[in-house]
Amino acid sequence: MTRSQFLATTVVAGLVGTLAVFGTGSANAANPKVAPGGNFDLSIWQLQEPVGSPGSPTTIPSSRLQGANGYQDDYFYTDTRDGAMTFWAPEKGVTTPNSNYARSELREMNRDGSAANWSLSGTHRMSATLRVVSVTSNVCVGQIHLGTGGSSTKPLLELYYHSNGDIVLGTENSPSGGQTLHTVGHVSIGKTWTYTIGVSGGNTIDLTVNGSATHYAIPSSFKPYKQYFKAGSYNQSSSDSTTKGARVGFYGLTVSHS
Repeated sequence: MTRSQFLATTVVAGLVGTLAVFGTGSANAANPKVAPGGNFDLSIWQLQEPVGSPGSPTTIPSSRLQGANGYQDDYFYTDTRDGAMTFWAPEKGVTTPNSNYARSELREMNRDGSAANWSLSGTHRMSATLRVVSVTSNVCVGQIHLGTGGSSTKPLLELYYHSNGDIVLGTENSPSGGQTLHTVGHVSIGKTWTYTIGVSGGNTIDLTVNGSATHYAIPSSFKPYKQYFKAGSYNQSSSDSTTKGARVGFYGLTVSHS
């Protein structure tokens, strides 16, 4: 389903206002007539889309994402009804070599264009206001992913939204793999919710979902690794369908490091 077909046929359900939180942290009404870069600070993000050649998805650099006339297409666009920065990941799409699932997802970058790659020491936060518009099974809407420091291609954590409304945190057991799942909330499909994921003190994962905070110990095996944030629609199901998948709209997305 194309963006225009979706906008023409879908009825909005459960919106709690048209909120966009810019890079400054202030709350403002989103402009539905501009590209996502006109409402969000995308100077610290690179976009990966579920198109391209097998094993090599297309990436869009930050320089093309920024500004009111920045990049958008059927997989990444401003919802013209409420200004949401929207990510669409169908069940059939180009994937990375280490995944069977397609994604339309932002990867954290530095403002100089280099890849973000920060130490577990200090305090690092990513906060989002979002809603899952549609999902077949479940979708990852936020990650802390391992950077340099070893050979692992795993995340430190992934935050999932399931089709039954459950919000589930997956914490990786070690850089070699294996996740422990924690149900951390429940929100009906189409309803707006918030999360903050982060790390502090070099050894603690901090999660807040709709104001409710939980904390998890980071195994020592992750200490050699640097990290970076990811956010968007990383679909967790696959098939031959290009119309089924996960569509996620963001009304706020900010990152902080201290």
